[in-house]
Amino acid sequence: MNGRAPAGEPKPVIPVVVWPGSNDDRDAVLALEQLGAVSRRVWHTDEELPRGTAAVVLPGGFSYGDYLRCGAIARFSPILRAVEAFAASGGLVLGICNGFQILTEAGLLPGALRPNESLSFVCRDVPLRVARSDTPFTSRCAEGQELTIPVKHGDGCWFANEAMLEELEEAEQVLLRYAAGANPNGAVADVAGVLNSDGNVFGLMPHPEHAVDPLLGSTDGAAILGSLVDAARLSLAARV
Repeated sequence: MNGRAPAGEPKPVIPVVVWPGSNDDRDAVLALEQLGAVSRRVWHTDEELPRGTAAVVLPGGFSYGDYLRCGAIARFSPILRAVEAFAASGGLVLGICNGFQILTEAGLLPGALRPNESLSFVCRDVPLRVARSDTPFTSRCAEGQELTIPVKHGDGCWFANEAMLEELEEAEQVLLRYAAGANPNGAVADVAGVLNSDGNVFGLMPHPEHAVDPLLGSTDGAAILGSLVDAARLSLAARV
């Protein structure tokens, strides 16, 4: 693994929410723990987050089989009320793939995720460009840095109308874009990940938890998840 926390550093609690159909929750837990967090899976019917939660991850998968729209049912889960309250208090929330879809359905992130332009499921490594490095989710990155992280989705085409896109561009809320010519789904303006206006909720379609081990071909995902762990650790230290 890349970017492990130094020995003796406090370990922030970062739970991973699980819905029926989630299938990347264990990978997310493993990656977070290897990067220096204490992580465990939290069932969607729980009404509270674990004591001491410093950040929350909504993982990839197919919650409720992606019926209706991806994330449309999961957004009504009891745990989402706790996640919404946590985010409203300034807590860090990361949504990956299906987690991103859930956050847009819940109104915690702007835009919407639509079926891929090809109408086909896509699964491959994609190059990404980091737009900002001054956020809790990209602090281990450099502005303009290229990351290679895999995608695997059928409904990953991020959409916003021109007015919303202009607003997000002006506010610098687009953190990740697919590199030129590498957009796998037809997302507007090559958007791969967006931030909320308060800067504490982030969603992306690529899977950083699948790019933390050299055996998988890339460790670039550790730059994203490691940034989250760093920010969660600082939040933990501020409360001590």
